[in-house]
Amino acid sequence: MKTFFLHMSFIMIALVTLVGCAVGPNFHSPDMATPDHYTAVPLPAQTASAPSESTAAQHFAFDKDLPGEWWTLFRSDSLDRLVRMALDNSPTLIQAQAMLKQAQEDLNARTGATQYPAVDAGLSVTRQQMDLASYGISNIPNPGPFNLYNASVSVSYTMDIFGGNRRALEGFKAKVDYQDFELEAARQTLTANVVTTAIMEASLREQIDVTKAILAAEQGQLDVIQKQFELGAVSKTEVLAQETELAMTKAGMPPLEKQFDLNRHALSVLIGQFPGDGKLPEFSLESLHLPEELPVSLPSNLAHQRPDIRASEALLHQACAAVGVATANLYPQITLSAGYGFQAVSTDILFNGESVVWNLGAGLLQPIFHGGELTAKRRSAIAAYDQAAAQYRQTVLKAFQDVADVLRALETDARTLQAQAEAEAAAKSALALIEKQYELGAVSYPALLIAQRDYQKTRINVVAARAQRYADTAALFQALGGGWWNRKSTSLKPKFIQEENKE
Repeated sequence: MKTFFLHMSFIMIALVTLVGCAVGPNFHSPDMATPDHYTAVPLPAQTASAPSESTAAQHFAFDKDLPGEWWTLFRSDSLDRLVRMALDNSPTLIQAQAMLKQAQEDLNARTGATQYPAVDAGLSVTRQQMDLASYGISNIPNPGPFNLYNASVSVSYTMDIFGGNRRALEGFKAKVDYQDFELEAARQTLTANVVTTAIMEASLREQIDVTKAILAAEQGQLDVIQKQFELGAVSKTEVLAQETELAMTKAGMPPLEKQFDLNRHALSVLIGQFPGDGKLPEFSLESLHLPEELPVSLPSNLAHQRPDIRASEALLHQACAAVGVATANLYPQITLSAGYGFQAVSTDILFNGESVVWNLGAGLLQPIFHGGELTAKRRSAIAAYDQAAAQYRQTVLKAFQDVADVLRALETDARTLQAQAEAEAAAKSALALIEKQYELGAVSYPALLIAQRDYQKTRINVVAARAQRYADTAALFQALGGGWWNRKSTSLKPKFIQEENKE
């Protein structure tokens, strides 16, 4: 027994002292040069505006951080509740959480398999028959069949001299990071989809209401023209022309209603409900507040904030670790083993001092010739790393494009809305003038109906322009990363945030 533990002590000393460095490249976060500006032409300090609450200017607050719950900037309790329902119930997030849990458990399993010796206990009984002559013993008669009982504990450990196991663990940890950032990306996408879908519902709802008002005006105009036709004041051509215009407006209503219903169905699914449940709040553009201050983080911070960029970086880290594993497979592998137990032909004497058995072993495996398999696998791992590096760069470029596109869109959205608001104001003034003229008998009733219809059409354009501005504002918050690093519940934070917290 003392001898066994003495040998085991030597083994433990060997495990501690015979640990070499890990072969293969050490991973470093990519230091990709980024521009000082998102767009080639500097952005104005604020967007265009008009003398109207719905067309107020939005200010670009450069180098200002996003809140973790950016959707609250729209100041809608109904929207806030809907987003939280989606975050709690969405199957997409539940799936991403399960994938993260799977990656964490895979890491735990790999850690247990490689960082610690494997210890197994065994208990067995076998029925045996021996031929002593096969061992060169001829002067002793063969014993009859007998039972052999064995109770033992075995220990084995593969030494990680060249760091193959450590590189493999590094790859598993990178996979955990990847799934964590994929979960965050899914969360941000879900949040943005809920907000933009709610904005689309508000837009469609108002467009339907305005279209109904246009239909009422056109129907009233048709009624007047038909009476004039009956009195012989107008020709049949004018009646047909008005009927055509009314029919064209009616034809536009079903697509709007269809889009509205499909939008509601999509909103139900986003929050994890069946479309038939119908338990959704109703949104209007008036119930949503357009954020007048737009936080725009520095370009140098974008790569640390976007979950898709961080996920791509984790894949690059995983590919780097795979190169280390493939390199370590070219070097020798040493396995140590030991066993201690009892073996006897009867259970009565199994655990006495005379039935003790033990063993110590060591194995060396040095690849010599595998037909170029191992070197080819290493070259394949290097190629995979190069591919991951190119994908990382593409992800960063796409992220900067997203931000640049949305920033420009917001600036043009404001000018579009300004122009549409001016057209609406002009149509409204023209309608007010014609209404007064109609009261004085200076214009006909059809002229009044035409003015009402034209005003309602400008309202539709304003509604669509307002909704686009709201949607692009949400798109900006998503493009900048969604402020997830400012949530208390997240465990992964960008480096510049960690440094600020330490200070």
